[in-house]
Amino acid sequence: MALKSRCESKELKIMRSLNIRSNLSPTEKKYFFKLEKGYQGELMFDLLTEKLQGDLLVINDLCLEVNDTVFQIDTLIIAQDRIYPFEVKNFSGDYYYDTEGFHKISGPDITNPLDQIRRSKLLLLQLLQNLGYNIPVEPTVIFINPEFTLYQAPLNQPIIYPTQIDCFMKKFDGTPSKLNDRHKRLADRLISLHSNESPYPTRLPTYEYRKLKKGMACKRCDSLMISGEDNIIVVCKKCGYAEPVESAVLRSVVELKFLFPDIKITTVLVYEWCQVVKSKKMIRRVLMENYKAIGYGRWFYYE
Repeated sequence: MALKSRCESKELKIMRSLNIRSNLSPTEKKYFFKLEKGYQGELMFDLLTEKLQGDLLVINDLCLEVNDTVFQIDTLIIAQDRIYPFEVKNFSGDYYYDTEGFHKISGPDITNPLDQIRRSKLLLLQLLQNLGYNIPVEPTVIFINPEFTLYQAPLNQPIIYPTQIDCFMKKFDGTPSKLNDRHKRLADRLISLHSNESPYPTRLPTYEYRKLKKGMACKRCDSLMISGEDNIIVVCKKCGYAEPVESAVLRSVVELKFLFPDIKITTVLVYEWCQVVKSKKMIRRVLMENYKAIGYGRWFYYE
């Protein structure tokens, strides 16, 4: 049973918008693709954990802190007699392993995921002890991408390779587990301690409202090639996806507020941001029905 769903990080959401609405540098694009690929790999693993039939508690995307140290766990599964934290990697290509870590054959070295899970295990054990739980922790690195190859792969490390995943999940699901209220209380406590702030330094590029491309981003293909057919639907000229105007406006407002948390949402601002909705009256109606109106006259806005 999944107790906490996964969502994109704040950084990934912003980078997605900037990739659509600005001209990212090659370095910035590379960073965006890295974030996106990592997130898609985690979603791939979620599809596997959703199929688990055993008496297990699944918590996705935990960011925790113990003794002033922050750590992140991609997926954590609570079973009867132990806890399983998973580090999911969506690497593709050819790598090799030696005593110094993981290296890409044609590319830069990568952070050693074994070091990551050792650190997470140590910190998680400390946190569990602080919470009054004495339960073993068994971490695993999952290489989820079928196009990943590791040469000189270590045999005595907690690593699951793409060709081993199906067998591993079947064996994992077949392990007897019977949970009680104490397990559920632990899961609830860990979720309550989760922080939405990433423990890693932000690498967002600087951006300004006036310099970003305006228009509605397509929900399906992310292009700005959306046109307003009428006051009922908007249609993407690139992929043909059609969406009700109200839904598209609300998505655009969420994006705007995410990019600029301190900006005042007004009818004129949303009209300018969306571009394709020709009726300010329509935008005003959508805002009035879905947001709280604040102020009067020139100081009137929605929140």
